[in-house]
Amino acid sequence: MTPELIAELSAFLPHGAVLTAESAVESYARDQGPVLSLQSPAAVVWAQTVDEVQQVMRWAYAHRIPVVPRGAGTGVSGGAHATEGCIVLNLDRMNRITAMNPLDETAVVEPGVINADLNAAAAEHGLMYAPDPASYRISTIGGNVATNAGGLRCAKYGVTRDSILALDVVLADGTLIRTGVQTFKGVAGYDLTSLFVGSEGTLGIVVGITVRLRYLPHSEQTLAAFFPDIQTAAAGVLAVGEARVQPAIMELLDGMTLTALDGAHGSNLRERGGALLLIQTDGFGAEAEAAVVRVVLTALGGTVSSQDVGEAARLIDLRRHSRGDEVDDEFRVGEDVAVPRSQLVHYIAQLERVAAEHSVLLKVVAHAGDGNLHPTFWVSAAEGPAGVERLDLALDESVRLALGLGGTITGEHGVGQYKLRWLPWEQTEEVLGLQRQIKKVFDPRGILNPGKAITVEA
Repeated sequence: MTPELIAELSAFLPHGAVLTAESAVESYARDQGPVLSLQSPAAVVWAQTVDEVQQVMRWAYAHRIPVVPRGAGTGVSGGAHATEGCIVLNLDRMNRITAMNPLDETAVVEPGVINADLNAAAAEHGLMYAPDPASYRISTIGGNVATNAGGLRCAKYGVTRDSILALDVVLADGTLIRTGVQTFKGVAGYDLTSLFVGSEGTLGIVVGITVRLRYLPHSEQTLAAFFPDIQTAAAGVLAVGEARVQPAIMELLDGMTLTALDGAHGSNLRERGGALLLIQTDGFGAEAEAAVVRVVLTALGGTVSSQDVGEAARLIDLRRHSRGDEVDDEFRVGEDVAVPRSQLVHYIAQLERVAAEHSVLLKVVAHAGDGNLHPTFWVSAAEGPAGVERLDLALDESVRLALGLGGTITGEHGVGQYKLRWLPWEQTEEVLGLQRQIKKVFDPRGILNPGKAITVEA
């Protein structure tokens, strides 16, 4: 990118809002997802107002400069990876809660608002923002919208799309539009709000978000059910469903995950069993529902204990850390598949078979209440290309198995860059073609987060 273009961009932004030095932009080249081809952005740009976003997009549109929108960079599918010649448009300074409407049970926020901060503000009014991804303490609402993020509570309260009423969006050419309604119901015209949610910044830049809030639960009951193995624990998920109890949280952790958590946090989870089913009921009926769950899981051979508030918070926090951190001596990839809940037991058994056959290590955590699994496969970095080849074979087979059971390649993390190779396995060319046409309507010059979310022409 020429100095003249950078000067033109910098002219309508505050001093220091544009960085181009390689040492300064390096940390914005990627999110937390696997990297297929590392690219450094030509510039990193911070916008603080809607008008600044519009001006940046008008400039980018005129000069055909790719724009990669970014929040906190917590995504794990490569949706915020820089692409060749791009600018990274950082929205984390647009972090105001512009309206809190307790009587309407809604709030309006800018995209850089942290999920936890919105929840803290809503809690003052006896309300909550329900979607709670594991990264809720640091991830932004804008990033959650981009991937249609889920979280632990989504079994009962749904994913991000279920809590978004309206969006303010800057299109590729700088035009500002508003989609959706301020009411809980509204069916006028096509549902463009739902289209933008989960589009990973490929259709427009979200600059304002109207969210639906829920009531803070009157009470909560948390149960820890330890089982000898993960298959029996997964069967417990179906048993709870057959009892017609709807927990707010229903999380499944296998033995390898428990061991890893013990090593990282000094807990003793693995001593208590080979797998953990962590369940939380909430609301006025929380105690009665927990009593039913206890009977059901005990009958399956589970060791079930009620947790006090402190221990419950600790266990849920451990679950949020269960993906683990990247380490230098391993090649590791975590997935985000989902399968029908009736297939959980079978799919987990197949994952263990795949890991054994390809000689890779495996650990499994799952939002079991809605069938969304996060299996992580890894090999030692010392194995080099041979290990990576086995890892890729295991990943591909596990994805094909999920699709064969009626599942999907991604339940909440998005396609990003990394999962593009699997998208044609799930969707037909006719469907992919329609999505490319939609992309061209909103982004005729192809500058919005190119190479993410949807495939290019076959």
